[in-house]
Amino acid sequence: MSHSQVDPHAEPEERAVEAQLRPTTLGEFEGQPRVSDQLGLVLDAAKHRGTVPDHVLLSGPPGLGKTTLAMIIAAEMQAPLRISSGPAIQHAGDLAAILSGLSEGEVFFLDEIHRMSRPAEEMLYLAMEDFRVDVVVGKGPGATAIPIDIPPFTLVGATTRAGLLPGPLRDRFGFTASLDFYDDTPLRHIVLRSAGVLGVGVDEDSAAVIASRSRGTPRIANRLLRRVRDFAQVRNAGTITPELAAEALQLYEVDELGLDRLDRNVLEALCLRFGGGPVGLSTLAIAIGEETETVEEVAEAYLVRLGFLMRTQRGRVATARAWRHLGMDEPRGDADLFSS
Repeated sequence: MSHSQVDPHAEPEERAVEAQLRPTTLGEFEGQPRVSDQLGLVLDAAKHRGTVPDHVLLSGPPGLGKTTLAMIIAAEMQAPLRISSGPAIQHAGDLAAILSGLSEGEVFFLDEIHRMSRPAEEMLYLAMEDFRVDVVVGKGPGATAIPIDIPPFTLVGATTRAGLLPGPLRDRFGFTASLDFYDDTPLRHIVLRSAGVLGVGVDEDSAAVIASRSRGTPRIANRLLRRVRDFAQVRNAGTITPELAAEALQLYEVDELGLDRLDRNVLEALCLRFGGGPVGLSTLAIAIGEETETVEEVAEAYLVRLGFLMRTQRGRVATARAWRHLGMDEPRGDADLFSS
């Protein structure tokens, strides 16, 4: 039920723990019932036909289970799994080397598929449809394309920005699924299951505290659980109570809505320095000393989801909810247009 993706920058011990918390079957994959049911039908049908499953495209914010689903597909089909990412494939030759080395029925998981280079993308079209790649030998007028057959395989593409995928690539996937943020109930179940795997004693109420501050994301739920575990081991002999969980998360600057220091920095800069906006994204990022991509992809998406921030043609604007959350009165003026 934990669907957290392994963070490549985490310490080896942390990566091992994250891998340990992954579900291994669709039956264990909780929180996305529609996707699980649809994908289960695709896999069962392929088993009955004795063929490889259709190519699968998974989209959604980070941490919702795209990598885990790729692993489950390989496990359900009893097939090997090959993993790569779009940024790692910058030349068609890089992709040709991977595809030509696949075995029959293998699952090829390509993360951040929207960041693949255009030449590699065009090669992938042919591979997905005809299970063939054309390798160009030589340069200029004397260049020759040598076709190489590759065994049938299943491509599982993952993207956090489906809108950046070109139509011809998106249309070649036989099954597409968009993963949604999780409700508190499945997140609570994920926390309880992960606690059992880690050997941590957590009751329903304590798990609910952690789940409610996890931003609808299993990866974050598991990370917060580990931090609460550390706090309990040092401060309370390992016993976790709802009050202790809340105290621990307050220490790590995660409030009751799941906002962390970055989120609050964005809101405070927007409200206190720029009067609630509108203000441009780059200006907002400079004001808090963060990269534009970090503000947009990490903080802004959640603040918009909570109704704290609005994107307008003139820039970012704080809503009445944002002012109330900061304990301040909303100034009169344009901000009234965004009150709720």
